[in-house]
Amino acid sequence: MTFVGGTAGVMSFPSLREPALDRVSDFNDKVQDVLFDPTTLAQVYEPSDVTSPFPFNAFYPESYAPRIQGSDWRLSVDGLIEKQHDFSISELRAFPQETQVTRLICIEGWSAVGEWSGVPLSSVLNFVGADLSAKFVEFRCADDYRTSIDMKSAFHPQTILALDFLGRSLPVPYGAPCRLRIPTKLGFKNAKSITEIRVTNVYPGGYWEDQGYNWFAGL
Repeated sequence: MTFVGGTAGVMSFPSLREPALDRVSDFNDKVQDVLFDPTTLAQVYEPSDVTSPFPFNAFYPESYAPRIQGSDWRLSVDGLIEKQHDFSISELRAFPQETQVTRLICIEGWSAVGEWSGVPLSSVLNFVGADLSAKFVEFRCADDYRTSIDMKSAFHPQTILALDFLGRSLPVPYGAPCRLRIPTKLGFKNAKSITEIRVTNVYPGGYWEDQGYNWFAGL
């Protein structure tokens, strides 16, 4: 699911976690981590396969999606890095860009193919001198949604900070001005409207992960 939770009309749920299920989920995370191959690519499609219209999915109406002025927006990268940096859109666009036509798979059972372009997350992490031995990369968003991934997944060649959809700047419903696009994981890992990336060894969880969703969430 590509929901990005937030303060505007977001439903609050009690934790789904129970000790026994928690242990099973932790075991699944460890197994998925061992099995994950950072060189294996998710399936790619032709531009003609793009789903139209590409669906919007959230717990709030589409009209509640964050509207951010690109000229004011900055992406802060901090934590276990050599130099903290706040990136502007123009700085991110100055990196070599990648385009992918990949399928977003929602945990609810639906999927959709989209064409995304942006900067590899690995390029940004290398630029700031991220500690590559760190365990987690956390993402925080303009609407208070958050999620996190492992460092191997962060450096997967298809993991990008998407700035464009179908060759144009990201529309507001799809996570403008910058979102995580990670086709090797379920949709709820694909955080929208990112404002902060943090490299850490402290387990950061996430909006859905804290409510019992599997953390690794690999496909």
